[in-house]
Amino acid sequence: MSWRTTLGLVLLLAAIVSGWSAWKNRDIPEPDRVVADRSDYVMRDFEMIALNSEGVEAVAVRAPEMARNPVDQTFSITTPLFLLPEEEGRSWELRAKTGWLAAKGEELRLRGDVHGTPPKGSAQTAEFRTEQLNVFPNRDLATSDDLVTLTQPGSRLSGRGFEMNLKTKAYELKSQVKSIYEPRSAR
Repeated sequence: MSWRTTLGLVLLLAAIVSGWSAWKNRDIPEPDRVVADRSDYVMRDFEMIALNSEGVEAVAVRAPEMARNPVDQTFSITTPLFLLPEEEGRSWELRAKTGWLAAKGEELRLRGDVHGTPPKGSAQTAEFRTEQLNVFPNRDLATSDDLVTLTQPGSRLSGRGFEMNLKTKAYELKSQVKSIYEPRSAR
């Protein structure tokens, strides 16, 4: 046997041993370990209604897609429409580009082109727009630290920082408040 054949066999044996060693020491996730960057389930084109502790509808959501995070059991929602019910079967409509819902439904976070519309036929006519809104359905509270613009027939009000009681319809702008009033004669 020549020295070239011996060297070839030694190199082949070394390649087989290193391949076997790499195969045995590869990173295999444990079967019971949860991978955090993957949803444990996804719903598409759905409507979901959440009830409060008294069994009354607290919030409804419609969206093209919702995914649940298995680690903290929160929900990420694509282009959601949240319906916050009031008396007489009417609902506030809250739309956004993305939404986040806490595991027990106690907090909603709307992000990107948030638009709130009061119930149709309601005495409240002011619609609002902002880039982010946090809603706490159990407390009937909606808040934002961003610029918020409220529009109603004949006027537009804007300011930074916003708090609204969804039950009493009372709202407060925190700072940098500006108002534009357009009388009926000018319309």
